[in-house]
Formats: sequence, C-alpha cells, structure tokens
Amino acid sequence: MTALTLSTAAASGLRADAIVVGVAKGTASKSGDLVIAPGAEAVDKAYDGRLAGVLETLGASGGEGEVTKLPAPSGFKAPLVLAVGLGAQPEKDGSFSGETLRRAAGAAARALAGSKKAAFALPIADAADAGAVAEGALLGAYSFDTYKENGKSGKDAKAPLAEVALLGGKPRDKAYKAAVERAAAVSEELNRARDLINMPPNDLNPESFAAVAQAAAKEHGIKVQVLDEKALEKGGYGGILGVGAGSASAPRLVKLSYTSSKAKKHLAFVGKGITYDSGGISLKPAGHNETMKCDMSGAAAVFAAVVAAARLGLEVNVTGWLALAENMPSGSATRPGDVLRMYSGKTVEVLNTDAEGRLVLADALWKASEDKPDAIVDVATLTGAMVLALGNRTFGVMANDDAFRTAVVEAADEVGEASWPMPLPDHLKKGMDSPTADIANMGERMGGGLVAGLFLKEFVGEGITWAHIDIAGPAFNEQGPFGYTPKGGTGSAVRTLVRLAELTASGDLG
Repeated sequence: MTALTLSTAAASGLRADAIVVGVAKGTASKSGDLVIAPGAEAVDKAYDGRLAGVLETLGASGGEGEVTKLPAPSGFKAPLVLAVGLGAQPEKDGSFSGETLRRAAGAAARALAGSKKAAFALPIADAADAGAVAEGALLGAYSFDTYKENGKSGKDAKAPLAEVALLGGKPRDKAYKAAVERAAAVSEELNRARDLINMPPNDLNPESFAAVAQAAAKEHGIKVQVLDEKALEKGGYGGILGVGAGSASAPRLVKLSYTSSKAKKHLAFVGKGITYDSGGISLKPAGHNETMKCDMSGAAAVFAAVVAAARLGLEVNVTGWLALAENMPSGSATRPGDVLRMYSGKTVEVLNTDAEGRLVLADALWKASEDKPDAIVDVATLTGAMVLALGNRTFGVMANDDAFRTAVVEAADEVGEASWPMPLPDHLKKGMDSPTADIANMGERMGGGLVAGLFLKEFVGEGITWAHIDIAGPAFNEQGPFGYTPKGGTGSAVRTLVRLAELTASGDLG
C-alpha cells in the first residue's frame, strides 16, 4: 500500500521524484485561459509566474484528468513537475469538489507509477479536501500484480507510487489527521476488495473467500461465523445450495459482526458472492463469461465495508453477510424447471439458472432479517438490464422506503459514487407468477433489473427498511483506467456502505 503523510514542507525543498500541481480551465468570464489552482503558488513563482503559459505551450488545456509533465524549475530538489487537469474552474468561490480532487489525485498517482515519492500540491482548503486528495492518490496508485512474474508484467512494468506527501496539510491538526487516517483505512479495504475481485476463480472459491474473511475478522476484532454445506443443508438454505449444486466447490454463508459498545443502531449489509458464474445449465454464450470472476463484487464490497467500519471504530453495529457460491453446469446442477425451497420457506421455480444471484441473496436477506436490524442494504452485480439502463459507471438503487432510497443515493453522491434511484413497480410482480411454486426467479424481460429488485423484496423481513444496490455496471472496468479507477475490479459501493454506516453512527440517517 502506498504510504501517506501530511507535510508542511516547501515544495522547493522537499526531496521527491515529482511535485504534483493542479490546473483548470478558465471560467466563462476567462474562457480559454489556463488557471493554476491554489496550492501551486510556490511552483508558479519559481517559473516567474509563467507556469500557465509554459503548460499551454506544451498543449495542456486543464481538462479533467489530463496529465502534463515538465522539468522542475531551478532550485527545486524534485526534478519533475506534473500538472493534472481539474476541469472547469468553479464560477462561484473557486473551490473544487471533493470528487474533482479525488479524481485528479488518482490520475496523478497512476501517471507516477515507478516513482518512490511524490509531493501533491493540490488545492487543500480544509480537512475534507485533504481526505479527498489522500483517498484519490491511494486508490489511483492501486495495481494488481500478484500473478505476474516477480510482481511485474514485462520489462517496462512499473511498481505503484510508493509514497505520497500532501503539501498544505496540517500534521498536528486533529481534523486533518482524522481525515487522512479515514482515507487510508477506507482505501486499503477498498483495494482489498479489488484484489478479491481480480483474483482468478481457480484460486478464489467460496471456501477460500470465507478463509480470507476469517483472517481479516481475527485481525480486526470482528466476530465471524461460517456456514458450510452441511450447516446450509441442515438449515434449509435452498437458494444458496441450489446455486452451488453443480460445482465441486461447495457454497458458504459467512456472517461478519462488528459491534460497538456505544452503538444505538444496527445495519446489515448483504453481498452477492458468486465466485464464478458460468450461468449454470442456462450457460452464458461465448463472450459473456470471461469476466465472470467479478460476480462476487457485492460480497467483496460488504466484506470491505465491515472491516473498514471496525478499523474506524464507528459507533454503530454492522453485520455483513457474504452469500458465496460457484454457479457451474454438471450432472448435479440445478435445472431450469426445478423448484427450490428457500430458507424463508417460500418455494421458487427456477426458470433460468443464470438468474442465480437473487437466489443466494434471498436466503441471506431472510437470515439477516432475523436479527431485526434497523436497515438492510444488499449489494450485487445482479442484472445486465441495469447496465443497459445506466451504463458502466452508475449503479441503480431500489428500496422499500423512498426516504431510505434517497439517503443511499445521497450517501453515494457524497463519496463520489455515481448512482440513480430506480422504482419497484408493483405491476411487474405478476410476471414472476408460477403455476408450480410460490414465485419464479424470472419475470418480464423489459425492466429486468426492477424485476430482480421486486424478487428480493419478497425475502426482506416484515417492517424492515431495505435497499438494493445493483452494481452490475461499475463493479468491473473492462475499459482503460480513469481518475482513481483502475482497469478490472473497482470496489464499487464500498465507500457508499461505509458512508451509510458513518451517517447511522452519527444519527444523521434516520
């Protein structure tokens, strides 16, 4: 993990490989002018106030995430200045949003791979800004090299940026220290989730995922309970067992319990953990299964969020449920037309074995409901329909309570995760009517993401506030990296869950 420090040192005297500064596009009143962002005054002065002109000569426009490198001015101990674009300069007070700073820091950290140390002289007006820059840098420096020879790929591969010094920070200020410590804890756990998502399915199966959770729980004082296939069979978890029936790797249900002696509220997080999804008997076509190791991203997010809550010592009880199974075709696999008796006692006719995530979640949701938490949030790479609706960078939020759905969306927006509120229209429930069982696992094709949400709603205990987050789009980035988001596993929803726990602990979430 990249090291992080707050520094009051002058940019000119700091020994580092690079100084990072921010540049922005001019406002409407100064259209076309490149603006040097606050924090870079000393660097600009060393260029005799001509840094903007030099950067424009090099082709810099200030566009978001744009990176321009140039030799450091005379007298600087760092040999390089890296200017990162912040996008349009705000018209009102000139301050940049936390997400803008987060993305800029992430882009800079990625561009400085191979460097030992970089000093970030980005705009830091308060502790929140320091936290945003810290988080962006730590997330942007992420690299998954576990399976590459000597931890690298090819002779030109570069190790992640090793150390970040935040200039303009206040090392002795409690608020600044807390913001940076929070950023480190959340980023480290989010990156752990990314590691799990990127891990190949021949190494990550339900049993090994459960072992990772057990080790982390022991390290951070979290209680853990693992139900193996025998316990699942004895308990009547027909959904989880049905999905895992075709695999040589048996399913697991993992319960992680973080408790605080000062807690007044209890949150439950439930994650879909399909460590590989072939589609089962309803086999996915070629071209649709190569990245299906990411189908456990919801469970990874829940795992990371619970550990982060424990590391932050939040005054709220948080229980995480990881519904883990591998969906494979074999002679013992669940068939289309089979009927499963779920943990709740409700029966489900399986019309499509590739609609398996809702089956494992149904069991876990009903189990989570037994603890009577104040709210349940499930996270899942659930439907391709949600990707069609919202694209690859936005997750959908559904709920049985409009106010709670709004709270989840607002929490996501606050931490920089794109989300959108989605409805649960009652008329779509009829499509899941089954002549054989209580409900079918499929309904109308149009609005499939909403149908899946309605299915899950059937397995939430009466009177319990619940939200469903479908991260099928943003969970795995198959395109190029951007901002602080790498190619591959992204850790989508981790920060939203942590923020929900923080808001609940402070009493600001109902």
